[in-house]
Amino acid sequence: MPDYLTFTLTAGMAAMGDFAGHERRGTWHWPGRSAVLGLMAAAMGIRRTDIAGLKRLEGLRLAVAVYESGVPLRDFHTVQTVPTAKMKQPQTRAEALSIPREDLNTVLTLRDYRVGVAYAVALWRGDATAPGLQELADALRTPAFTLYLGRKSCPLSAPPGPAILSATGAAQALASHPLPPFWGQRPTIRFIASDERLAEEDHEEQRQDQATDRAAWHFTGRRLFIHHPLAEDA
Repeated sequence: MPDYLTFTLTAGMAAMGDFAGHERRGTWHWPGRSAVLGLMAAAMGIRRTDIAGLKRLEGLRLAVAVYESGVPLRDFHTVQTVPTAKMKQPQTRAEALSIPREDLNTVLTLRDYRVGVAYAVALWRGDATAPGLQELADALRTPAFTLYLGRKSCPLSAPPGPAILSATGAAQALASHPLPPFWGQRPTIRFIASDERLAEEDHEEQRQDQATDRAAWHFTGRRLFIHHPLAEDA
């Protein structure tokens, strides 16, 4: 049977992708591919400018089990912006910081979060260029950078607790992962969002969560599969 790296992601608040317009930043109900690989990059100490290091992670395949997608929370921020009619948009942070304060506008922006989330993740190697599962597990146990679910205001509320399991598939691996004791009686997996089809009846969706340039925050669409576990997955 193939090996899978499984771990949990639980946080008091999470913010995971979706629409990222200037005045509103939304969140999905579960972390997408870019979020999970970004978290692994943080654990391994891979920076956004390390193109080779990030490319290695793209060789991984993943599935996310949604135990609890939380409840929505909206926060409001005031931010300073550059009036487009007055001057060109800055191309770097240094250019933005050099603009005189009297030339800035203040606008109200919205930030969406999910409160009280709980997920389990399964990773497996899609090709030989991907990091080994033991290397990934060691990084999760002693992460180089702080791990958080989306924004820096959303740190994990418990260690990921990585485990390497042999299973017939990602669904069985996720169902077998030992959950944190504070979760109480083992909850039910509501559904699994997977890079690969786990069963013939899985529903296919499109999501804009494939990173093409993390430094510039560029993403593209990809397909994923929604799987509802059966009794035999356990």
